Amino acid sequence: MAASDRTVLQFSSSSSQSLSAKVHPLVIFNICDCYVRRPDQADRVIGTLLGSILPDGTVDIRNSYAVPHNESVDQVALDIEYHHNMLISHQKVNPKEIIVGWYSTGLGVTGGSALIHEFYSREVQNPIHLTVDTGFTNGAGTIKAYVSNNLSLGDRQIAAQFQEIPLDLRMVEAERIGFDTLKATAVDKIPSDLEGMEASMQRLLVLIDDIHKYVDDVVEGRVAPDNKIGRFISDAVGSLPKMTPSVFDKLVHDSLEDHLLLLYLSSITRTQLSLAEKLNTAAQIL
Repeated sequence: MAASDRTVLQFSSSSSQSLSAKVHPLVIFNICDCYVRRPDQADRVIGTLLGSILPDGTVDIRNSYAVPHNESVDQVALDIEYHHNMLISHQKVNPKEIIVGWYSTGLGVTGGSALIHEFYSREVQNPIHLTVDTGFTNGAGTIKAYVSNNLSLGDRQIAAQFQEIPLDLRMVEAERIGFDTLKATAVDKIPSDLEGMEASMQRLLVLIDDIHKYVDDVVEGRVAPDNKIGRFISDAVGSLPKMTPSVFDKLVHDSLEDHLLLLYLSSITRTQLSLAEKLNTAAQIL
């Protein structure tokens, strides 16, 4: 793709923007893995986003794959054949997943983003552009989503306007622990299962304290009540089973003991397999 003389404009999120996106953690992990494995001369990696459009119009991003490309100051070249072959392979496994946009590593959009976005606009209508700051420019991995509109003066296109849209990164607790570890610029070790459980409990206690404070503020008249939040709290409390503290403690201890037993059995199994492999090797030598 040849270079374009159009200006690239980047705008922050706007409340008038109705389109929104939801990205799964697997996509972020894939993008970071591709960035680590990139060629030495590459400054960033780009790729295709796969997913679906939910009934409410939200773009659900569930998968991704990298697309080889060469990028310089005056031009951008994509391996279009590789892109189409990967798309065919993915749709054989997940036929319901379609192209919903593309991603790039780095903070925000760049001059070459308009050219790449123009290509994906021919693949799908109104594609999403997802950016992942793998360089931790602001001390953390910033993830943003954009859509693009062309600004014209008469018949001439003078600029590509990238508008940030709301992005929802939802994950279960196990995924959140891995994501927090991934965001850290330096870690001593991967947290164990017990450390992960402890971190989850600490976050849960903080959330419970926040909810308790909010309810107290509403009762005392310091905060205006919100019916939507009240229904959420009511549903959450209603879904909890009724049990005494002693029964709850027994349930937690039993689950913990089962988990430790599984760890112990898996450790014994690994040891037995290692011994069997060494004995088998020694028998073959003799």
